[in-house]
Amino acid sequence: MKGNEKLYVHFHPDEREFVDRAWEWVRRASEGHEVKRTDFLDPRQAYIAATLVNRSSDVQLRLDGGSEQAERKRALIAPDYVYADGEDMGISVLQITSPDRKWDELEHGDFLGALLGLGIKREKIGDIHVSPDRCHVLVTEEMAPFVNTHLRQVHRVSVLTDILPLSGLQAADAEMKTAKLSVASLRLDGIASDVFRLSRAKIVAPIKAGRCKVNWKVEENPSAPLEAGDVVSLQGFGRFKVIDVEGLTKKGRYWVTVGTFT
Repeated sequence: MKGNEKLYVHFHPDEREFVDRAWEWVRRASEGHEVKRTDFLDPRQAYIAATLVNRSSDVQLRLDGGSEQAERKRALIAPDYVYADGEDMGISVLQITSPDRKWDELEHGDFLGALLGLGIKREKIGDIHVSPDRCHVLVTEEMAPFVNTHLRQVHRVSVLTDILPLSGLQAADAEMKTAKLSVASLRLDGIASDVFRLSRAKIVAPIKAGRCKVNWKVEENPSAPLEAGDVVSLQGFGRFKVIDVEGLTKKGRYWVTVGTFT
């Protein structure tokens, strides 16, 4: 095998571009003694980065998303002699507030959509913490001034913004609407069709087209089995988590508790 072909066999074809980038970070840390601070990575990207770092004995990895339960994190890839914990991870907190009574109607997706609408790339944005009276968004420090200047509306609601130090973060657990479903099997297409209220035929097409991720990894097999703890996202439809899988009913169906992210 040539180049990074030996690495590719461990990952999905759609992940090759990121594998190439991450391996270059590792190589430069090992051979060029460079320190690389990445943008925000999703859990799958963080896993890939950690896997590649573990292939080099003289390189280390630090992940930080601003809070203990952070989903999206910036990575620091550096030679093993660097004091990684002393490095600035470059994370700012953007505080969003509004006196508008329609604030209560805003959800996670509204804030993300408003930020992306400014032309910001998703990797510049970390976790979004929505609370009753404010929203705290983790952003790269270099992007914070731009967002603070230009974000003035979220889904028709006028907003005010401010930049806080990371110590000012008020983390909030992601809200989920839970439901208990009776499903014929634990197949991906079966559970997803019930969650998104689509026919089995309509749910299979986007899965096979590579628009579905299970635990942030592309899953193109509609019959892939799901289990408790799995997080499923389907581009254009949303995301849900399999919270619990209970025993069979008298008719041989499974009781599954799922949570859809709001």
